[in-house]
Amino acid sequence: MSALLLRDIRLAARAGGSAMLALAFFASVATLVPLGVGPDLALLARIAGGVLWIAAVLAALLALDRLFQADFEDGSLDMIALSPLSLESVAAAKIAAHWLTTGLPLALLSPLLAVLFGVKTIAALFVSLLVGTPAVSAIGAVGAGLTMSIRRGGLILPLIVLPLLAPAVIFGAGAAVGSAGALPLLGAFSFAACVLSPFATAAAVRLNLGS
Repeated sequence: MSALLLRDIRLAARAGGSAMLALAFFASVATLVPLGVGPDLALLARIAGGVLWIAAVLAALLALDRLFQADFEDGSLDMIALSPLSLESVAAAKIAAHWLTTGLPLALLSPLLAVLFGVKTIAALFVSLLVGTPAVSAIGAVGAGLTMSIRRGGLILPLIVLPLLAPAVIFGAGAAVGSAGALPLLGAFSFAACVLSPFATAAAVRLNLGS
């Protein structure tokens, strides 16, 4: 499991990998919004939580479509499925690798981008992304497992995943501005997603592998 985790981290972090693409997309969206909304710092600070959370979710989705598809296409996933490692453990390793290379860097980058919006609750924004982005990786992995055998499945993946991530965005945006009770709800949602996702993802992978 640790070898699979390290392998996926290396693949995502290499030059031109999905991790860098996600960070570039996140920074681009966060930079363009103030240019479109205008220099009203009060307005920017008010919408910052929602905008940055939506940008983070969309950026994370960019790195999800190949989570299983690349291994499925080159036959690696069949070999992994035949190994002593359970598919639930495989799913957990891939979810962890996606979060470490995408969710965590997005959270670390968020304080710098929050300055563009004049956000005063930078720590709250950072914590909300740190707590909530594991849910994005976990729920996104289920969609990646369902669409891995579909050509251009990356176009279908957001349609499956985004409605399921609505609670994370709602609670995350609330927690980012210090709303009372939002962070515990976000944490509970993220914990439940991380616990249940490996089983749902493994079932989706088995369905596509026909095993």
